Amino acid sequence: MAENSKKLHIAVFPWLAFGHMIPYLELSKLIAQKGHKISFISTPRNIDRLPKLPSNLVPFLNFVKLPMPFVEKLPKNAEATIDVTYEQVKYLKIAQDKLEEPLSKFLEDSTPDFIFFDFSSYWIPTIAKKFNIPTGFFSIYIAAFLGFAGPVPGLNNDYVIRNTPEEYTVPPKWVPFETTVAWKLFEVSRIFDATMIGDEENMSDTTRFYKSIGTCDFLLVRSCSEFEPEWLKVLQDIHRKPVFPVGQLPTTSYEDDATKSDTWREIKAWLDKQEKGKVVYVAFGSEAKPSQNELTEISLGLELSGLPFFWILRTKRGDSDDEMIQLPEGFEDRTKGKGVVCTSWAPQLKILSHDSVGGFLTHSGWSSVVEAIQFEKPLVLLTFLADQGINARLLEEKKMAHSVPRDDRDGSFTCDSVAESLRLVLVEKEGEIYREKVKEVKKLFCDKERQDIYVENLLNYLQNHRKNKI
Repeated sequence: MAENSKKLHIAVFPWLAFGHMIPYLELSKLIAQKGHKISFISTPRNIDRLPKLPSNLVPFLNFVKLPMPFVEKLPKNAEATIDVTYEQVKYLKIAQDKLEEPLSKFLEDSTPDFIFFDFSSYWIPTIAKKFNIPTGFFSIYIAAFLGFAGPVPGLNNDYVIRNTPEEYTVPPKWVPFETTVAWKLFEVSRIFDATMIGDEENMSDTTRFYKSIGTCDFLLVRSCSEFEPEWLKVLQDIHRKPVFPVGQLPTTSYEDDATKSDTWREIKAWLDKQEKGKVVYVAFGSEAKPSQNELTEISLGLELSGLPFFWILRTKRGDSDDEMIQLPEGFEDRTKGKGVVCTSWAPQLKILSHDSVGGFLTHSGWSSVVEAIQFEKPLVLLTFLADQGINARLLEEKKMAHSVPRDDRDGSFTCDSVAESLRLVLVEKEGEIYREKVKEVKKLFCDKERQDIYVENLLNYLQNHRKNKI
């Protein structure tokens, strides 16, 4: 077993987004529990905002703070996607690229056995190679997303890059089975320029992704073979390098500081008064911000559903976001006592664990999906950005979630479709399949023994790989 062999030192370097840093931290904790050393690298403010570690892991998990480089168009103190508008995210990528030199110095001085890196830092394998350090691209995206993204163009294949949004709305030719997994036109149109095209200032996400996957030594995927075996096989076939599912990495609970404990006490007091299994929990992650039209329809839909709700609403992205969105006039008065709109931090895991919560209206970011499944809360999906559309299609295909009906071209939806979707999934007989499926899938996603086997398999490979290293 890996824990009986010589202990490893693994460096990890996630993209500057909490939706990436948290899964990286969860995997780091699972490895550290087995006595291996982890160097978790990020910028000072991000590390300071991460959840506190359990005391038994402190000796094994070292946080390495690299000062955030100056980029002219990046707001002051902005170190993560939560701090900036959508348009400013590219400047975060430019700033992270400027960490190449200090990171190279860290690798030279610390000589870890391996480094796990994210899609944004495509340059890691080049610098790691200088110090004979093997690299693993750790994708927090599921295998279906990576499989849909496809092989690196021109690398042992005749695959041509997709040039129009429409080409992303159908399953690609290298997927050998029938599937509905593809973006809707509105989903891909929202991200097409930044993600697939890029500009003179910044390399596109697609190029970063292909460079990362093409030059790494092995691939780690946040998935499990029992959940999407066919997509993991696609990855093996198109990339021809070792692919390791590392499990679903359910979020573990963290110690709260005093102010957070007070916030939870107030929320819990409200939830305790609600009927069991009837509250809709609404949250769209740390990055998604609805447009004014979307906000209006969501609000009126919640009201129309007649169900109590607890909504964590993000009205702005970062201090420099001056595009304010507002709830419909009179909405809070009309729903007083029936619903709560919270515009500050709230403890998602604790809310989802409460008996009165009967369902989760979510953007389908994978961490939120896993957390809902942890507490057997059925899912209603409303996608906004990034991988969310691909996640949503896979969940729909597996009858694990219901998406709010929308116009495929512009993404518009009505308050009626929001209300009907919520009632279907939480209350009506026809929605029972979603309520049952989430219980069934919990056994797969949150089985500690199965999760441990995935980590153990990875560590065994790393131990053997190190022995064979020249």
